[in-house]
Amino acid sequence: MADWLPAANRRKVRSLGARPVDLFERDRVAMLPVPPLPPTLGHRSRVRLGRDYFVRIAGSDYSVDPVMIGRMVDVVASLDTVTITGEGRRVGDHLRAWLSASTVIDPAHVASAARLRDAFQQRRSTDDPLARDLADYDRAFGINIDAQAAS
Repeated sequence: MADWLPAANRRKVRSLGARPVDLFERDRVAMLPVPPLPPTLGHRSRVRLGRDYFVRIAGSDYSVDPVMIGRMVDVVASLDTVTITGEGRRVGDHLRAWLSASTVIDPAHVASAARLRDAFQQRRSTDDPLARDLADYDRAFGINIDAQAAS
C-alpha cells in the first residue's frame, strides 16, 4: 500500500479531471467539523413482546423473560450485546449474534415460560361456578353433536 499510494496520487483521474493529491486541500476545506457528541451506534427500538417471547434484531431472535408477554419492551443492540428492558428492569441480556437466522436463548427464560405455562393450565382446571361446559348450550338448543360428527 505504501508503494502504491504515491504512484496512484500522481496519476490524473479522468472522472475527477485532476490528480487526487491536488484535490486533497479543497476536499479538506469543504468538510464539516466533527459533531460534539459521538453518533449513536447500534439499534434502539420499542416493541410489544409477542407470545413467543422473542425479539428480532437483524434477522436473529433473542429470548426475553416471558413475564413481559403483551407488554412494551425497549431493545438496545450494540455491536457486542443485546439488552432488553421493560417496566424499569432488565428482562433480557445476550451477546450479539452476527449470523443470520440465529436464535439466542437464555435457559432462565425457558424455565420461566414453563412455570407460567403450568400456572396457566392449573388455573384453568379449577372449578369456576360461572364457567360452563359448552355442551350444555348444545343440549339447551337441541343440537346433537354426536349425530353431526357421524355424518
